[in-house]
Amino acid sequence: MLHGETVGLNVFSGPPRLVVPGPAEVGAARADKANNNLDVIDHDGRRYLAWRTAPHHFAHRDAKLHVVSSGDRGDTWEYETTIALGRDVREPRFLSLNGSLFLYCFTLGSTWYRFEPDRVLACMRVVDGWTEPRPISDPGVVEWRPRMLDGVPTMCVYKGADTTYGANPQATTVEVWTTTDGWTWAPLDPEHPVSHTGGTETDLVEAPGGGWVGVTRLEGPDGWGTDVIRSTGGRVDDWETRRFPFKLDSPLVFRVRDRVFAIARRQVAFGGRYDLGWTRFTPSRRTALYHLLYWSTRKRTSLWEIDPVTLDVQRLIDLPGHGDTCFPGLVRTDDDAVVTIYNYTSPLDGHDRSWRSAQLRPTNIYAVDLRFESVGPR
Repeated sequence: MLHGETVGLNVFSGPPRLVVPGPAEVGAARADKANNNLDVIDHDGRRYLAWRTAPHHFAHRDAKLHVVSSGDRGDTWEYETTIALGRDVREPRFLSLNGSLFLYCFTLGSTWYRFEPDRVLACMRVVDGWTEPRPISDPGVVEWRPRMLDGVPTMCVYKGADTTYGANPQATTVEVWTTTDGWTWAPLDPEHPVSHTGGTETDLVEAPGGGWVGVTRLEGPDGWGTDVIRSTGGRVDDWETRRFPFKLDSPLVFRVRDRVFAIARRQVAFGGRYDLGWTRFTPSRRTALYHLLYWSTRKRTSLWEIDPVTLDVQRLIDLPGHGDTCFPGLVRTDDDAVVTIYNYTSPLDGHDRSWRSAQLRPTNIYAVDLRFESVGPR
């Protein structure tokens, strides 16, 4: 059992439970070599799990999204559906809205060394299964995590990432979208569609005392690392940010009572820093070099605490995970101080490889319980 401490708080991580390959392989939901991007949700008395499976981490025409469900909180599973489109598909995201369950994802190309974001797709759970996925965005949009914020359905998306890993990267932009029916999404504030410049994967939660707080990942050329972000009024046009040199990849931000936490991938090398402070290179060159260094070093899945007032971030513990790891999903339990995390990683009994090496090898999905003791104000 892993244990971490911070002000007025002890965190305990229980033993990991293998899910894929394993009990979630039912019906046509069979695991390939790489099992990574995932989401999980409890909806209408059942637990739903979606995950990407493919020959490797990178874009591939044989990639699939499998969806399974459980009536006993993940002890046993039943097959739901598979999304296979002859091109890469990833970033599954559930949203429970007005009694209906939606699944979102986005498509890419099939060339492994290119990042070619296409469109966000959506499908809905109906009485006899799932609807066919249909596009809900223009090309070039990547969705992150749909949320209910102050009772309003929201989804953070980012644009411009098709240039990030190329020779001439351009600044990305983050937008916060909303919907009334789960199908039609548009900027929450049409007069201020862009919420952040330079960010990509962005996750927000309601802050204790009101407003929103969260994080966004920056991979250049307009900044590197992580911005912790806050809107005291719960609006997209009044962000306050605080920048850190480490990069919180694939962030999941959540609250336990009045404290705010994040689970994200971290770098082991360079003291955890992504931004090494180099100034002798152009932003484009710096972006490319940082990508290469990050790709070549070891990784961990870590639990962090975010101070919603100072916007400080403190790493608490590393969760089970190494190699190619971290795309977490979360479900609550009957105990409001315990959450169950689903996450992917290289096999836990395997070698601690660099991210580059591990992305070509098998990855599995595990579930683990986190207990937060003496949770209260900092």
